[in-house]
Amino acid sequence: MLKRTFLTLALAGAALAMAGEAAAAEHRVQMLNRGEGGNMVFVPAVVRARPGDTIRYVPTNPGHNAETIAGMLPPGVQVTRGAMGREYVLQVTRPGVYGVKCAPHYGMGMVGLVVVGDGAANRAGAQQHATTAPGIARRRFAEMFGRL
Repeated sequence: MLKRTFLTLALAGAALAMAGEAAAAEHRVQMLNRGEGGNMVFVPAVVRARPGDTIRYVPTNPGHNAETIAGMLPPGVQVTRGAMGREYVLQVTRPGVYGVKCAPHYGMGMVGLVVVGDGAANRAGAQQHATTAPGIARRRFAEMFGRL
């Protein structure tokens, strides 16, 4: 009897684990020199995700990277950086707003947002931090936050 109960619990646990994995989604973002939003853009610029989702940033040429922005991350999330010309995979684990930039093209406005859940955890702080972004990035962030 005990063996059967253990087996039932183990199978139920495995089913729950697989259901959690199946619920996670992967989003794809292109790093482009030119796109619908102008020059030096992430397409899409805004990604809506759930905790556990993966966002894959794919370069279209070797001159781009993607990295998160200090001051524009949910509490407890550390800055991570992708290598130049390489895919960058961001696994979002906490609800909130994640600011993302291409380091060499930050001032040219190559920025994006990942909104996990309703984004409320740090939205006000991320939006305030975005007002200090350089050049065109500040304007693009204002437009993105205005559409949220």
